[in-house]
Amino acid sequence: MKKASKKDKRRILLLLIILIPLLVLFISNMWKYGAQIFKNIKTKEELDVVYKEKLKEEEKLQSEIIKLQDPEYIARYAREKYLYSKDGEIIIKIE
Repeated sequence: MKKASKKDKRRILLLLIILIPLLVLFISNMWKYGAQIFKNIKTKEELDVVYKEKLKEEEKLQSEIIKLQDPEYIARYAREKYLYSKDGEIIIKIE
């Protein structure tokens, strides 16, 4: 094998001086972005849970809207919630 000349050794050294800091910079950036991605995944999972809860709440509210369009339901709701009564009806509150 041929021995590397002085000029070749300088080229290799210069390449190493340039490539090693670039490699360190690349790895540090990848580490930073990896941590950010992990944080975003965790946040997404938490928001998915909140989203599912909000969907359930929306379904309940939609069913309540449908029920509130029925006059009989409104009358029963008012009697139960606000202690209104029909004519001749007596309300006894039991706790």
